Amino acid sequence: MVLKTFGWSFAVTALGLVAAVFYGGWTAFGIVAILTVLEISLSFDNAVVNAGILKKMNAFWQKIFLTVGVLIAVFGMRLVFPVVIVAISAKIGPIEAVDLALNDKNMYEQLVTDAHPSIAAFGGMFLLMIFLDFIFEDRDIKWLAWLERPLAKLGKIDMLSACIALIVLVITSMTFAANAHQHGGVHVDKAQTVLVSGVLGLITYMVVGGLSGYFENKLEEEEEAEHEAEEEAKKTGKPVSAVAMAGKAAFFMFLYLEVLDASFSFDGVIGAFAITNDIVLMALGLGIGAMYVRSLTVYLVRQGTLDDYVYLEHGAHYAIGALAVILLVTIQYEINEVITGLVGVVLIGWSFWSSVRRNKRLELEGSPAEA
Repeated sequence: MVLKTFGWSFAVTALGLVAAVFYGGWTAFGIVAILTVLEISLSFDNAVVNAGILKKMNAFWQKIFLTVGVLIAVFGMRLVFPVVIVAISAKIGPIEAVDLALNDKNMYEQLVTDAHPSIAAFGGMFLLMIFLDFIFEDRDIKWLAWLERPLAKLGKIDMLSACIALIVLVITSMTFAANAHQHGGVHVDKAQTVLVSGVLGLITYMVVGGLSGYFENKLEEEEEAEHEAEEEAKKTGKPVSAVAMAGKAAFFMFLYLEVLDASFSFDGVIGAFAITNDIVLMALGLGIGAMYVRSLTVYLVRQGTLDDYVYLEHGAHYAIGALAVILLVTIQYEINEVITGLVGVVLIGWSFWSSVRRNKRLELEGSPAEA
């Protein structure tokens, strides 16, 4: 089971490390290995959240997630995305941006760093919306009941998540502008960029999440109608229609997963510059890490881990909330990547430990699963 799920990850690791040795010797090998560990530690919460979505998909779309999705994650977010950011922020062509990345690594790193406020605002808002929608939803199983019960009651207010997210964004951009003004006004114009990028992150979440939710609901309605009138459905060809709807639902959930992965990868891409500014080594290290995150996602789904350890999803979403806050804070202040990774690991570890204790308690009581 482990070899079947992680086989591609092991193969890519071997190829990536060999490529690193040929590219830059054993020093490059060490850098790629460190970047791989960095990516996995920063993205473990991503795997848990992805698993919650992926378990709704069939085997075909799980394979798409591991193949096409990996290409998007590795080449799109870890290689193409930084180059596109540089091209947009420096107002140069993509070919010039690639030339900078390969031949003037210091300038390339500086341009990516300059673009960080807009990247962090977009990713921070997208992740913040995921966290807020989760904690404001009334769930049967509650981890931190003392906190989640009152928040679930508040969640009955329409559009509360979006309102809170926008308030956080306005405060962030105003603080950024005020601090920039105090230091000579060099970055005052970027406050507007932060605001616009954050709004775009919010819009992206609402559009992609809304479409995936819409088609998922449509699929459920179609399946209910099919169950109630199976014979009539066969005559009218509704089973074909339902399969098509399943395809649309899965496609938009897949799209949602890719945007989610993109938001999670921002901190990894930016954090990688603390280790190297060589785009080839970054792509190799972060790409190998991305493969393990995807394999881990599928492993969690197939093992039913989220069903066995019911608080894991809660811990992952709290980690998302922490990451969203960290991203927004890094617009103005520098935060070490070790802290970012540890926050996620601690929250998920805590939720796992809580799940184990809950399972033992239920075994002793001999009662059905109850929060």
